[in-house]
Amino acid sequence: MERIGIFGGTFNPPHIGHMQAAKQAVGLLRLDRLLMIPTRISPHKTLPEGSPSPERRLEMLRLAAADIPCAEVLDLELRREGPSYTYMTVLELKKRYPGAELLLILGTDMFLTFHTWREPGSIGANAELAVLCRGEKNENAAIEAQKSNLEAMGMHVTRVNNPVTAISSTDLRRLLIFDCAEPYLPDGVGAYIRSRGLYGTAENYRQLPMDRLEQTVVRLLDPGRVNHVLGCRDTAAALARRWGADETDAARAGLLHDITKALSPGLQLTLCREYGIFLDDFSLKNPKTLHALTGSLVADRIFGECPAVVSAIRYHTTGKAGMNLLEKIIYVADYMEPSRNFPGVEKLRELAWADMDGALKLGLEMTLALLNKQGSEVSPESREALDWLNRKERCEC
Repeated sequence: MERIGIFGGTFNPPHIGHMQAAKQAVGLLRLDRLLMIPTRISPHKTLPEGSPSPERRLEMLRLAAADIPCAEVLDLELRREGPSYTYMTVLELKKRYPGAELLLILGTDMFLTFHTWREPGSIGANAELAVLCRGEKNENAAIEAQKSNLEAMGMHVTRVNNPVTAISSTDLRRLLIFDCAEPYLPDGVGAYIRSRGLYGTAENYRQLPMDRLEQTVVRLLDPGRVNHVLGCRDTAAALARRWGADETDAARAGLLHDITKALSPGLQLTLCREYGIFLDDFSLKNPKTLHALTGSLVADRIFGECPAVVSAIRYHTTGKAGMNLLEKIIYVADYMEPSRNFPGVEKLRELAWADMDGALKLGLEMTLALLNKQGSEVSPESREALDWLNRKERCEC
């Protein structure tokens, strides 16, 4: 009996994680044929504004899957009007391949919500479910519970070990804007994207007017970080007015200070490698702290910001010895913007309007105290910044 795998998704764009998962499925599930099927309209998520047409996603997937054994890319769902419901696809394939054994390949997230899909019983009656497991610590119990529930309903579920490169299409779209996506793109896909200017790759982001800069930044952030970033922008501009710094530079640095924050530590390291940056030992051991450095690199290389803005972004988490006024403002604004809520923030807010160095010192002291309590390593730049402020304070007495 022929074993046929069904691997669907938006593939917006297809990346090496998709292709590695497909190859794993072919081998571990002993597939005779793998059908890769891009959705026209996903029932589970809305495609981001500016996404390529379904036909272009199909073309990219064909390029990406060219070297996968027994893989075929079908336009089955693209020819169907309305949402791409999986149960309809399974029924159509059941008719197309009578007598074949169908296996629906699902990522962990989709598998855990499978019971909420349209006609899950129909799918389970006509296809085995094969869930790709990433091996993450927190997913095993949830997968086993869902597997038990679905098997109690008469469905057949198989787990497939899938330790593939951790990258999402959302992250890849960010990396395309940051000009460092190549390591995650299958052969031919990067050239296809760039030649057609897809995913914003043809746009010029250098020195954008403030309104367009805000729109661009918001698209690149995780939604939960937007209020913080806009609050930091407004707070930085207000502090610049109070202390006589350039308000425009402060606002732009506030907007861009977390531009790479959505990237995982591994992707932060990728960006540094692609930009030719050699990291010190602290950064290599603590990649979660890298977003200040990578944000400054993107602000310079992609957004064409002035050196003052770039430097303020670079030191907004650690500080440094000899900070200038704008650097101090962005550090403090990031700490005290309106959505921040932690013990000591009100005192820091009061100081920021009366004593900028005092507010900066308090922020550094609170950071060092928290890191010490957590047993985390402290950046040498933060220690140097605090030592500098203490020396400065003694000299002024």
